[in-house]
Amino acid sequence: MSTYRIGIDGGGTHCRGRLVDSQGNLLAECRGGTGNVYSHFESALAEVEAVIIELFTLANIPLSRYEESALVAGLAGANVPSVLQRLAQWHIPGLRHKILSDVETACIGAHQGRPGTIFICGTGSQGATWDGHRFQLMGGWGFMLSDLASGAVLGHKALRLALLAHEKILAESPCTHHIMSTFQHNADRMLLWTQHAQPKDWAQYAKCIFDYALQNDPHALDLVKSCAAEAEIMLNALMQDSQHDIALFGGMAKPLTPWLSTNLRQKLVEPKGDALDGAIQLAKQL
Repeated sequence: MSTYRIGIDGGGTHCRGRLVDSQGNLLAECRGGTGNVYSHFESALAEVEAVIIELFTLANIPLSRYEESALVAGLAGANVPSVLQRLAQWHIPGLRHKILSDVETACIGAHQGRPGTIFICGTGSQGATWDGHRFQLMGGWGFMLSDLASGAVLGHKALRLALLAHEKILAESPCTHHIMSTFQHNADRMLLWTQHAQPKDWAQYAKCIFDYALQNDPHALDLVKSCAAEAEIMLNALMQDSQHDIALFGGMAKPLTPWLSTNLRQKLVEPKGDALDGAIQLAKQL
């Protein structure tokens, strides 16, 4: 049995790390940069290594104790087969480890290791079901192809709509006016921004869209209702393949829940833990 267990959640814009002893006592916590191994493979793994070193440093434990340690990291993008092949070559000498996708560690954390289902809707989105033996994943292929009900997809739709209103193709609303104001009401500035925008940049507009929807802005209402409809597509598909409890995760979960149908809301359960909890739990098995 390992003396030390390391859990890493690389599912958001930052890696979060936690170090505990064999009794589960917290020894250190810290955070680093992005842990997305699909979009930033080399730098994401560098961040994972940096977080591990910082955890041991904060806990005043020498790195030579890696041999007594087990790591489980849930990283965004680790669901992609080609990425998994590359990850198979990665290791830290002496440290036992397992890398999963962040949705898998989140599913374990949400249901404390018992069978269950989750739908993460944050910057991106993905669903997962754990039946006690294996995972079944849905979605998670990036906002250009997938990521229904995600902040990035919602932001992308909103900026397109704002540009249409700016050009008088559609009627303007306070929401579209606000979005265009972030580009000084200049379509050329918006275009230049899109050339370098990352999913998290698109997703930053999600909050204002929900805010304007609560003010009955017509365009914001349409956008939020469309987002809720996408979430219901994913949730219904996940529930069709699983009879287990289902939990909603991610930064979009709280603002989106009131817009879901009453029937679906009644089927949701509160997660009992998060991806970091799940990673630590899985590390006990290494």
